[in-house]
Amino acid sequence: MAGIRVHAGPDRTGARLLSLRRSIGVGGAGPSGLAFALMAARRGDEVVVHERFEAPRPVGSGFLLQPTGLAVLAALGLEASVRTRGAVIRRLYGERARIGQAVLDVAYADLRGGETALGLHRASLFEVLYAACLEAGVRFETGFEVAGRADGRFEAKDGRRSAQFDLLVDALGTRSPFCGMRRDLSFGALWATVPLGDGFMGDALEQRYQAARLMAGVLPHGAAPGIEGPSATFFWSLKPEHYAAWRAEGLEAWKADVIGLWPETERLLAAITDPGQMIPARYAHSTRASMTEPGLAVIGDAAHSTSPQLGQGVNMGLLDAWALDRALAEHRDLDAALTVYAGSRWLHVRLYQALSWAFTPFYQSDDPIRPAIRDHILGWISRIPPSPRLLAATVAGLLIDPRKSLGI
Repeated sequence: MAGIRVHAGPDRTGARLLSLRRSIGVGGAGPSGLAFALMAARRGDEVVVHERFEAPRPVGSGFLLQPTGLAVLAALGLEASVRTRGAVIRRLYGERARIGQAVLDVAYADLRGGETALGLHRASLFEVLYAACLEAGVRFETGFEVAGRADGRFEAKDGRRSAQFDLLVDALGTRSPFCGMRRDLSFGALWATVPLGDGFMGDALEQRYQAARLMAGVLPHGAAPGIEGPSATFFWSLKPEHYAAWRAEGLEAWKADVIGLWPETERLLAAITDPGQMIPARYAHSTRASMTEPGLAVIGDAAHSTSPQLGQGVNMGLLDAWALDRALAEHRDLDAALTVYAGSRWLHVRLYQALSWAFTPFYQSDDPIRPAIRDHILGWISRIPPSPRLLAATVAGLLIDPRKSLGI
């Protein structure tokens, strides 16, 4: 491959890794795209991130940074920076609305090693990763909405073509033009970033359910743009086709419904004064048959999107970024590197795609049977050892721990 310089050096474990100066074009400035760009640039690659916005910026709400994602950030020297911006999450807790029966109670304390998750706003992670990318020499091509690729180049929606690269990386998310088959899920959500206030645990993701048709949740995540003090993401389950009817109903009528479901949210909802503060999100399930094609690597939600019920999205993308960068560092031949990358993520990705597909209808669906099973059978079984440890490992992304096999 013309223009590639090769040298070898030790990694953090003492193994000797190849360092190949490749040119890499990344599509998308989300967490996985920025994380990979940072890794590759630090290793010496020439990296250009292509982003549709005129200035790179975060999109989205709060999320759970699991021990897997935290391990990647720790290996990059960024863990302390995100921890100062986030909120420690020690528990996932959900009740049947109005009844008060706990049907979800997962404690990270049941994990070996005392690990926890971190509630974090996407703006906080973006801020840390973007600053590190600029420091590492990553370049950004903004106002470039990727619509296709040919001959090692990205093609923009407006007809422009990027420079030619040795490798293209698709980090364009669920709606990537390269992602192929995708099944939109029937339920999405409305979310808003609000001051956390009193009446909530502060170190737990809390949810309330009415069967699986209605769900409200509060995720503490420390700092957030425009909010003084601790903040949280409030989310409300909603089918995308019902969004227009929700707006027509009016904010006060909707608030009354939420408070009826979960009275403690009344003060939290006071911060929502305009329907525009509630951002609609829709979800899809897709798993690419292969995370690579000749000259292309696919990472994050572009490779494997799910509902957010297991809280794995950003974490899986960070693991993908690490695995891809490590494969590129260890293998001079690009095709061999891409084969190793895809193989290193196959089992973990397939396992969590299957788990998400299986568990989502218990919490978001019109099915009357599975919520009843959740309430009367699964809730009871979850308290019997070794279920607490298995549930904690599942939500932490550690049911099959990918960290050792990926050398994190």
